[in-house]
Amino acid sequence: MSNNRTARIEEYLPTQGLLYFDEQLKYVVSKPKIMPLKSLTLEKLETLQNDAQEKLKQQEKLGADLQSTE
Repeated sequence: MSNNRTARIEEYLPTQGLLYFDEQLKYVVSKPKIMPLKSLTLEKLETLQNDAQEKLKQQEKLGADLQSTE
C-alpha cells in the first residue's frame, strides 16, 4: 500500500448476470433525553426570590412585635 492518504478502489462491473443492491433502512432507537422542567438559572432566581420574601416577612414580624411591646 502506498503512503498516499487517498486509497483508490477500482470498480468491478460484471459482464454477465444481474447486479443489484438491496438496501434496508433500519431505525436506530436512542435513549430519550431527560430535559429539566426548569433551567438552573430560573431555579436560582426562584430561590433568591423566596429567600428575599422570607427575610421581608421576618422583618415585618419583628416590626409588628416591637410595635406591640411598646
